Amino acid sequence: MQVYLVGGAVRDELLGRPVSERDWVVVGATPEAMIELGFRPVGRDFPVFIDPDTGEEYALARTERKTAPGHQGFAFHAAPDVTLEQDLVRRDLTVNAMAQTADGDIIDPHGGRADLEARVLRHVSPAFLEDPLRVLRVARFAARYHGLGFRIADETLELMRTLARSGELDALTPERVWQELERTLAGADPRVFFDVLREVEALPPLLPELAELPADHAAFRVLSKVGAAQQEPALLRWIALVTAAARDQRQLPVADDAADAAAAGKVAVAICERLRTSRDHRDGALALARGFAPLSVPDHLTPQDLLRAAEVADAARRPDRLARLAVVTSALLGVLGASADRRQRSEAVLAALPAALRVDVSAHAEGLDGSAIGEMVRTRRLAAVEALLQEVEDG
Repeated sequence: MQVYLVGGAVRDELLGRPVSERDWVVVGATPEAMIELGFRPVGRDFPVFIDPDTGEEYALARTERKTAPGHQGFAFHAAPDVTLEQDLVRRDLTVNAMAQTADGDIIDPHGGRADLEARVLRHVSPAFLEDPLRVLRVARFAARYHGLGFRIADETLELMRTLARSGELDALTPERVWQELERTLAGADPRVFFDVLREVEALPPLLPELAELPADHAAFRVLSKVGAAQQEPALLRWIALVTAAARDQRQLPVADDAADAAAAGKVAVAICERLRTSRDHRDGALALARGFAPLSVPDHLTPQDLLRAAEVADAARRPDRLARLAVVTSALLGVLGASADRRQRSEAVLAALPAALRVDVSAHAEGLDGSAIGEMVRTRRLAAVEALLQEVEDG
């Protein structure tokens, strides 16, 4: 039995980057031998085991054969006679197809180290075409390593384009597309991800709501305005992306007109539901797309507009949403060329809004039914919001 460190850990160590997780390949072993050594089996389709001490994954060396469309349409063969080289040749990119021995020696049958030095993302073999998920993975790697000067090899771009035109991308599940997209949004240079998908004609089948937007649309430009150092960067960037995408590029991110705002909300919900995002991602995008139009044009902000925005976001019970939306609104306004004064006024309104929504009507509620109490709460909130706006206006 021989054990090798493989994939991303080898790649990032050679690049001098932090290694967040380590994966291992085991050659010459059987599932029974791994279990006897204390490893816990977890693989459904092929033998993968968890080290109970480290939590790291150990996979038996395997080969694969395409049997059906899509990312999961493979038959796997794992046996003691499968070699390390056979295992590595099935991987997507040369920079991911290296292994390291226990002594630190690098096994590199496909030139991954040279491609690392040349800053090139290149496919390992024509088998790249068998897995449509690789279009998304390569786009994600291009975004992740863009700051280091990496580019995708021309021949690999052509294979990605061939996959996009083949219809294979339609076989990817929404959950798997979202997983790659969310990981991209949490990392560096997510705009590059969309640029790559556009270049290889993969946006229409994967993200049709974004496919018709020009490359310099606010939906893509805003991604660089919400930094990866923010808390919940993937969530904030997703809200910003969807909000801007829901609006015509010639307008502010959300319209003043209530019907137009509702239409923007439907677009936001449609994108989120098709990709089956989390509820936080869906509700955050919906709240900003529908409710926060006034924050884009604070020179014309009315108490009624702002209270409606807060109600759409359920801000009285979820003040955390206001903190998220403050970041996104500021980023959108910056992308759309709003003045520093306009951004500051929007930020001041959002910062003070939670306090304005906290009203106590208990002393006046005796003898009133639920609807009357609700109306009283809304009236007092409206007065508090009006005072807040006046305070911000007075500076």
